[in-house]
Amino acid sequence: MATTLKDVATRKPVLATIRLLVPAGAAKPAPPVGPALGFYRLNLMAFCKDFNARTQKYKAETPMQVTLTAYKDSTFEFVVKSPSVSWFLKKAAGIDTASGRPGHSIVTSLSLRHVYEIAKLKQTDPFCKHMSLEALSKSIIGTAKSMGIEIVKDLD
Repeated sequence: MATTLKDVATRKPVLATIRLLVPAGAAKPAPPVGPALGFYRLNLMAFCKDFNARTQKYKAETPMQVTLTAYKDSTFEFVVKSPSVSWFLKKAAGIDTASGRPGHSIVTSLSLRHVYEIAKLKQTDPFCKHMSLEALSKSIIGTAKSMGIEIVKDLD
């Protein structure tokens, strides 16, 4: 994908890139969204309505990662990513916190089926589309190990 001179000339000047963690379907013009967007004079209600519409298929209170690009003409665009792998692992395992001593103490166990399901969900992310399920699964297994979660073939 080559960038032409016309693309560079018509590109909007970027004011800032803002990263937020917002619960699905619960964006409000209150903190953390309000102060972050208000500082750059962006339309809070437009963001909230658009974000809530995009995330209505997710369960309420699911933490969604948002990368928002603010332009100098007070417009913006944003990308919504799925929750983090650690959040999915904690939900699948039914735990609130990971191990305080990963590698030494195992908090719980998950099956490869759980890992595969999380990998399928993460593959819908814009930044993970190019990755194979095998590569995503290996990454998820590594994250699980660092959290003190053992991955087994089958849960007995």
